Amino acid sequence: MIKIERLTKNYGSNCAVDDISFEIEKGETVGFLGPNGAGKSTTMNILTGYLSASAGRVSIDGIDILADPIGAKRLIGYLPEQPPVYLDMTVDEYLKFNYELKGCTIEREPHLAEICEVVKISHVRKRLIRNLSKGYRQRVGVAQALIGNPPVIIFDEPTVGLDPKQIIEIRSLIRSLGKDHTVLLSTHILQEVQAVCDRIIIINKGKIVADEKTENITRVVEGNRRFNVKICGPQRDVLDTLKALPGISYVELLAQKDGDACTYMVESEFGVDVRKKLFYTVAERGWAIIGLESLGMSLEDIFITVVNKTEEDIPAESGKRNKPSAPKRSRRTRNTLENDLADTLVKDAEQRRAEAADEVIDEDI
Repeated sequence: MIKIERLTKNYGSNCAVDDISFEIEKGETVGFLGPNGAGKSTTMNILTGYLSASAGRVSIDGIDILADPIGAKRLIGYLPEQPPVYLDMTVDEYLKFNYELKGCTIEREPHLAEICEVVKISHVRKRLIRNLSKGYRQRVGVAQALIGNPPVIIFDEPTVGLDPKQIIEIRSLIRSLGKDHTVLLSTHILQEVQAVCDRIIIINKGKIVADEKTENITRVVEGNRRFNVKICGPQRDVLDTLKALPGISYVELLAQKDGDACTYMVESEFGVDVRKKLFYTVAERGWAIIGLESLGMSLEDIFITVVNKTEEDIPAESGKRNKPSAPKRSRRTRNTLENDLADTLVKDAEQRRAEAADEVIDEDI
């Protein structure tokens, strides 16, 4: 449904998007992640026809966005980070205006009423947008994106400014839209991506550095065994005992103390549950466990590890020097499971880039 081929965007000497390629199938919900300045918004602006590309091709359901921008845009519903609402219009006037603007052929009143019911704004249709809270303005922005029932929905930070209840409702809406639409979601809320997306694409410094099914990442996350354990006993002896325990791959003494107890971050080997063995070993030595907290591995940790790795691999722009990076937390840089997963994601992305480059060379020949 969405196909991006060798897309590049330059702003003078600055390369914002650097030769990226990916496809999104019909009915797929994809999370588009990256740190600030990574190229997310530029890519989405090109995808929606707001910006032109320096090189490459973008097509929506086979329609080239450059060759037929009107035809391609008819297939897209777009909510930018700042909802494009007119404050002096009522909600009803604004939605009718967008209906006419899009040349929608669906019967107007039932269609708008259904959208308002879905995004929970039926009771504010007669109110001025100026008098609505930020959360309700966001909902109005979502509503305009759904007018015409476009097959492709693009959301840029759709839950910004919403309260927890509204966030849950919008996430539920995105999940339901994913059944019949192709959805591209850009957000900084990683739990949001994990909750609603089928696939995750990470971009950094204009390059795709990871592209993986969410279920594959989640499987690794859920299979991880990491926890904080608070033990009363001599620090050095406890640390040495934990490191020597079979099945434990990493131990770190944390700064947290509680009287004569210290907290240790313990990570076991994949698929190994060492909690019972840990309990009996500590009890035999006369030490007491007074706290045990499961940590797991979050998508946030994976994202940061991938970005940190690619910060080192992707060179700075010519003529510019890299700023010294901030010290990384030892827990993240030394975590073996996160590093292994990040390595896999980055290498897979590099292989896809190489394969795409080979295809172009073959076509030229």
